[in-house]
Amino acid sequence: MEHQLLAEFMGTALMIIFGIGVHCDDTLLHTKYNGSGHIFAITTWSFGITVSLYLFGDVCINPAMVLAQAILGNISWGMVLPISLVELAGGFFGAAIMWFCYADHFKASVGKIDPVRIRNIFSTTPGIRNLPRNFFCEFFATFIFISGILGILQACQGTAAMLAPIAIGLLVWAIGMGMGGTTGFAMNLARDMGPRLAHAVLPIQNKADNDWQYGILVPGIAPFFGAAAAAIFMRGFFGI
Repeated sequence: MEHQLLAEFMGTALMIIFGIGVHCDDTLLHTKYNGSGHIFAITTWSFGITVSLYLFGDVCINPAMVLAQAILGNISWGMVLPISLVELAGGFFGAAIMWFCYADHFKASVGKIDPVRIRNIFSTTPGIRNLPRNFFCEFFATFIFISGILGILQACQGTAAMLAPIAIGLLVWAIGMGMGGTTGFAMNLARDMGPRLAHAVLPIQNKADNDWQYGILVPGIAPFFGAAAAAIFMRGFFGI
């Protein structure tokens, strides 16, 4: 149990290190890749998830996936909360490491970059704020995401299992490119809430409001509904 929890913590932290790091590169002043854009960011998130899955193996790195696996009977319900909490802690830890790495660039950007853009390094935000539609977009993206992962894992059995992390990374890339423009496609409470909490407590100057209303409702709650729907659909339609 302890090994699994530590793997979930480290796997989530590594995913966030890649993801928050690329947003630091894109947003902050005087980085080598300032202004590199969304394709650069989405690709790095995708590859980062692939690397995390290869390195730490059979991990969820996403509380929504933990819920889906519990519904399918692959994880005991008693493990849902502990795994989700260590994933949240991993998200916080990964974001804090990236803040430290880019601390000079954060300082150089104070007063020169909108504080909301700084906050968005850590957490997602909607392109247009419409909470009911934002909730549905995040729900639907997570439904596709979890359904896709479950389908990939079902297809990649035996020796083909080594291809599953690559396929999952490509799935993230496709969802990001096709559905990410509305909410930023968090699809993962640990991905959004962990770094959002880090933004709240780290000594970043001239902070924007953390927008807890959006953070709790859309990237916080909606992914769980999407994951539950995906697990029920994949069991009912494909017999997973």
